[in-house]
Amino acid sequence: MVSGDGAISREGPAALDGIVAVSRETRDRLTHYVELVEKWQKSQNLVAPSTLPRIWGRHVADSAQIHALLPSATRWVDLGSGAGFPGLVTAILLAQTPGASVHLVESNQGKVAFLRTVARETGAPAIVHAERIEDFCRNFAEPVDAVSARALASFDRLCGWAAPFVARGAVALFHKGQDFGVELAETTLSWDLDLIEHQSKTEPTGRLVEVRKIVSREKS
Repeated sequence: MVSGDGAISREGPAALDGIVAVSRETRDRLTHYVELVEKWQKSQNLVAPSTLPRIWGRHVADSAQIHALLPSATRWVDLGSGAGFPGLVTAILLAQTPGASVHLVESNQGKVAFLRTVARETGAPAIVHAERIEDFCRNFAEPVDAVSARALASFDRLCGWAAPFVARGAVALFHKGQDFGVELAETTLSWDLDLIEHQSKTEPTGRLVEVRKIVSREKS
């Protein structure tokens, strides 16, 4: 809902209850992040306008589920970061964790500027890579614990991008919707997978797909 003064009426940090426990400092960082999304929205179209009134539940809490599934992971790669969901949320949740780092991969220069602004103003341990996902996945060799992506591409394509990281020990975590069963059937024609489907706590038909093995069937 939009109030008379143009401000966004949102459900607030309480949307995180039952998803992840946060400190007051983390709550303040996430609040500032939401304010920056609203400020930049008109120029960058960061999220679907219809989701702004429920940004905390639809985007922030939904993204926080990724960190909640792998709380011990401190080194992340987030593919196609866009407005920073889930990568920036993960980075903010890890802001008080020594040595944490979240690599955000985004080729759109406007969104790159936004991601860097949020990282700077919130103190989140986010490193923004302004390049194509294919180039990043081919050239990035640092060890990571996990790789994430949300509302980005087909499951088959995500597996192709994530495979090098998973082969080196990372866990892949992807947000998927109600049609995931169809995507999975198509993907298993090309990839040998070890995965777990988790029910989303914020979207009734959503899934969080945890993948620990991605091997091309051509190579197996």
